[in-house]
Amino acid sequence: MKHGPHVLDRLLHGAVEIEGRMPNSSNATFLVTIGEYNGDSTPMKAIYKPLSGERPLWDFDPGLYKREVAAYRLSDALGYNIIPPTVVREDQLGEGSFQLFIRHDPSQHYFTFLDGRPELHDRLRALAVFDIVANNTDRKGGHVLVDDDSNVWGIDHGVCFSDEFKLRTVIWDFAGDEIDDNLLAPLETFVQSVPVSIAALLTDDEIEAMVERAVWLLENRVFPSPESRYQYPWPLL
Repeated sequence: MKHGPHVLDRLLHGAVEIEGRMPNSSNATFLVTIGEYNGDSTPMKAIYKPLSGERPLWDFDPGLYKREVAAYRLSDALGYNIIPPTVVREDQLGEGSFQLFIRHDPSQHYFTFLDGRPELHDRLRALAVFDIVANNTDRKGGHVLVDDDSNVWGIDHGVCFSDEFKLRTVIWDFAGDEIDDNLLAPLETFVQSVPVSIAALLTDDEIEAMVERAVWLLENRVFPSPESRYQYPWPLL
């Protein structure tokens, strides 16, 4: 599902009320309400991840929130529409990312979808391709959501886009399967010219490595298999 530009406008400009901190988050993450903007008063929640609340990491520079935004822009550029709308915005706790909150049943996750919702498997495959291109180092089962309209969404992308390949994900169940042409076709254009909106958020080395991963997919056209247990995140959920 693709959201219209009004959602991005409201994330950028609507009044923000912080509801509270999200539990079980390694960095400061807040649920907020976005107020009316430009005549749109539909109830809207978002997730706010400010730079000021990030814990230092040895393998990623400060500014993980920018990678959240880059992930959304990558999904949008590829036409996968599998990452909720996300913007950079400065608010009460400083600059950070604001991402549309996806209403979902928290008891449902990747493993329940895999076993019980075969109609979602094509979207899970799209997310698997996305994670390879984005070099997601932490795709837990609980980072895959389904909304009330059966749309699949991936969340939590602050540790993506490293120039060192270190994919860690739970989505290995399609290993060895051919990747559908409709998922590969957008990569043909992408490798020729990475959109400036994405490149502006990453380093030159990260952009070059991302293109190399996309080229690998185009050349091999199959989902890879894990090479070690270290390619699974922990905990799995």
